[in-house]
This record gives sequence, C-alpha cells and structure tokens, in this order.
Amino acid sequence: MNFFFASLLSRRGAGLRVVSLLVLASLVGVLTACSEQKPAFSSIDITGADYGKNFALPDHNGQVRRLSDFAGKVVVVFFGYTQCPDVCPTTLTELAEVKKLLGKDGDRLQALFVTVDPERDTPELLKAYMANFDASFLALRPALADLPAVAKDFKIYYKKVAGSSASSYTMDHSAGSYIYDTQGQLRLFTRYGSGAPVLAADIAVLMR
Repeated sequence: MNFFFASLLSRRGAGLRVVSLLVLASLVGVLTACSEQKPAFSSIDITGADYGKNFALPDHNGQVRRLSDFAGKVVVVFFGYTQCPDVCPTTLTELAEVKKLLGKDGDRLQALFVTVDPERDTPELLKAYMANFDASFLALRPALADLPAVAKDFKIYYKKVAGSSASSYTMDHSAGSYIYDTQGQLRLFTRYGSGAPVLAADIAVLMR
C-alpha cells in the first residue's frame, strides 16, 4: 500500500513538473513573440502619449485641417516660422529628402509645418515657403490668440525675442518633430538633426 501511494505521488509530481514546464515554455514564447513584434526606432518612442492628440487649424489655403484628413499617411508635425534662419529650413529640407528616400511610399508622408509667428506668417507667405521644399507640404496657421493653447497641447516651447525694431523680432521655439502613424496615433518624437536616412527608416516601419 505504501509503495502504491509513493508511486502515485511520484507520478503526480512528475506530471505537475511537466505542466509547469509547459506553462513556462508558453510564457517564454509569448514574451519572445511580444519582444519580436515591438518595432525598434531610432527616434524616441512616445506611443501612448496623452498630448498632441488632434488639432483643427487652417492651412495656407484656408482649409481647416485635422489629423483625420490624413488617414493612411504618416504625419510629421513641426513647429517653426518662415523667418527662421536655420532650424526650420533645415528640417523641411530633411523631410523633403525623407520623402524621396521612401520612393513610391513617399506619397504616404504628410509634413505639416505649424507657424509660431502668425503675426508675420500670412497664408500667402506660408504657401510660398512650403513650395520651396515640397508642393505636398502644408503649413498650418493658428490664430494668435489660439497659439498658446496649441503650444500647450503639443508641449512645445516658443518665445518672441525683441529685435532692433518692432518687426525684426525672432522666435525661439522647440526644434523637434512629432510623428503620427497611419491611424493618426502619436508614436515618435524626433530630435532636430537626426538625419534623413534615420528618419526615413523609422517612418518606413510605421508605414508597414
């Protein structure tokens, strides 16, 4: 009788060990699969960020634009102004190069330039400025009174810096860009000067 129970307990213990090993193997497989499915980006992954969720701003053609207008495209949002001497033209030139690097998928990239200087950046000036980089790029122009709320929603910095005359001021502003996936979800923050090849690679991943 003692031998019977000992044998039964031994078999039961072995069975439990096998079940435990199978459960452990399943968990490892799930965790491995999850880690494999998570894409690796060179830009800062901010998936799930609770800001910059949407906007309703007029573009340089006078049409009010929202994120939903660009469903199916990767959207890059950048804040600046047309008289910016370096950061803005460099960033827009980089985005134009990114579009070329994406090849046939370049049409699925939408660059949006939001001015932090609506006093001087008229719709006509913004339209001409965008044409210097790519005809598909759009400039958005918040009303001066609405600009603080837009900046707060996107957690960007801007400040008017006085010049030698009332009209010769400059604008300090954040230099990074926000990147949204094809479903309109904020996914990445890319620092200024990351380089077109790096940015194109990240955007290509989002397009997939």
